[in-house]
Amino acid sequence: MTDIALNESLGYAYAQARERLHNALADAGRAQDAAELLAVSKTKPAAMIRQAWQLGQRQFGENYLQEALEKQAELADLDDIVWHFIGPLQSNKTRAVAEHFDWMHSVDRLKIAKRLSEQRPTHLAPLNICLQVNISREESKAGVLPEELEELAREVAMLPNLYLRGLMAIPAPAKSLDAQRQPLAALREAFIALQKSLPDAPLDTLSMGMSDDLEAAVLEGATLVRLGTAIFGARQSA
Repeated sequence: MTDIALNESLGYAYAQARERLHNALADAGRAQDAAELLAVSKTKPAAMIRQAWQLGQRQFGENYLQEALEKQAELADLDDIVWHFIGPLQSNKTRAVAEHFDWMHSVDRLKIAKRLSEQRPTHLAPLNICLQVNISREESKAGVLPEELEELAREVAMLPNLYLRGLMAIPAPAKSLDAQRQPLAALREAFIALQKSLPDAPLDTLSMGMSDDLEAAVLEGATLVRLGTAIFGARQSA
């Protein structure tokens, strides 16, 4: 595929994704700036990220650390790009996230949070944190269980180089809108309860919803919707 064709294809897909979010927010009776697209760029080349940036996208999500670091180096001239790490993270790799990312979405253990706080460079703003919640209680999924969420949130909120911004979840797949909404509604309720329990924390972010359940997520209050396939096309192997 030529660069021109790639630009046209990505431009069309990106416009469609933005229109889809626009319509979902309108249908939910929410303001048009109430939710943003997080472009999930894992397995996609830096050239595609640059093209999305040229179209106005600023927030990008990566799952694979080494791949992300290579792309960040290639795109270092884009000084207003915002990098989100949204994948699982081993404790021996926290330093790279602490040093090179603006957001971390998948914190579900205090050990990881403490390492991120300790390793965050002092010249950078605190790292924005979302706690990953295993809202569907799937054994194969990472995430803190809902009943353990408040204790973890209180401990993370006290760490000096982190901002606890909100919650993230990847619910079990569901086909109908109503079935999709159920776990997302549970996450929203947990988020509201957490805001009441921790009034001094800057809790303003619900990272939920992907290409298959964007509309359900927006109806349930998502502020960041993670779209990969809908923007960049089918994923490639890592």
